[in-house]
Order: sequence, then structure tokens, then C-alpha cells
Amino acid sequence: MNSIAKLNGLVLAGGQSRRMGTDKGLLEYHDQPQRFYIYNVLKEFCEQVYMSVREDQLEEFDSDTKCIVDQNMYPGPFNGLMSAHLAHPDKAWLVLACDMPLVDRDAIKRLISQRAPLKIATAYKAKHQIFPEPLFAVWEPEGLRVAQAYLERGKSFSPVKFLVDNAVELVSPLSDQVLLNINHAEDYQSILKKIKEKSES
Repeated sequence: MNSIAKLNGLVLAGGQSRRMGTDKGLLEYHDQPQRFYIYNVLKEFCEQVYMSVREDQLEEFDSDTKCIVDQNMYPGPFNGLMSAHLAHPDKAWLVLACDMPLVDRDAIKRLISQRAPLKIATAYKAKHQIFPEPLFAVWEPEGLRVAQAYLERGKSFSPVKFLVDNAVELVSPLSDQVLLNINHAEDYQSILKKIKEKSES
């Protein structure tokens, strides 16, 4: 019987944030830039945690933050994920995008508790959505090896399509709100209001 791969955390913080107009990882919802908030929370659950970044972002981090630089092999989110896999091919990765500000410890615990190591990945799927969320998911090493072959065929670079086409463990969140992502300035203000209301309730 194969042993279960140890779980690393990966904060996807290397996007260009073109629609937002400013780096989404630097937006603050919890009294610190979101990329560091996620990084620090994942430390509670993962053996090692890394920030997935572009090379030009490296100077923004001190030596206490472990970074994996995007290798620019594939377009889109697979860029950071596969760069992490190639750096540590024996590890599973709990991947979390930096534009999901309502993710909390309970949601992370729930995903890990439902992990299915013999499948490609374990991913959240909102109750009212058709597709799984690839950027809040646990990706297994074998799944990423399969993904690499899939990407090399060049038919699609979509992590959503890859998950749909393969054996994935789907997890329903306790609230779909936790999977909300932000892409525009007005989204940011709306989410800040939700967080404030929740803290005051």
C-alpha cells in the first residue's frame, strides 16, 4: 500500500491582477496583506508552506518567506502549481489562491479531513456550481504527474477542465460564500463589508 504524501501549502500569489488594477495579494481583509494571511494560516495545517510568485516579485519577500518562482511553462494557474510540483515532486499540495478572502480555518480543516489520497485531487465544489474549484484544493503527487502529461499534450491549460476529466474527490463547503473570489475594486469593498458584519455579529 502506498504511503500518503505529506502535505505542503501553496499560496498562489503570482497573478497579474489586471482586472483589479492592483496586486490582489496585497489587499487587506484581516489586518495584513492577504497573501501573508493565507501563508500564515496554512502553516497551521501543512508541513511546509510556499508562496508561488513571479521572479520580479522576489524582492518583496524576506528570507522568512519560502517562495517558489513560476517557471512560465504553462499559461494560467497551472504555471504556479506545476512549478511547485517540479520543485517537490513527492509532495501533495494544498493550493489556495490569494483572491479568496472568505476562506477560514474551518474550511481548510474540512478540505483536509475529506482528502482522498488515491484520487487525482480533493477539491471544493459549491452547491450551486457545475465545476469544482481547482484553486482551493489538495492536489496529489500522482495527480500532478498526470496533469503534466495532460498539459504537454497541449489541448487545454485549464485546471477546471482537467479536474472534470479525471477522478476527483468533491467536497461541499459548509457555505458557498467561502469560495467567493474577487476580481474588481467594487468586489473588494463588498467583501470588506461582509467581513465587518460577520465580526460584529
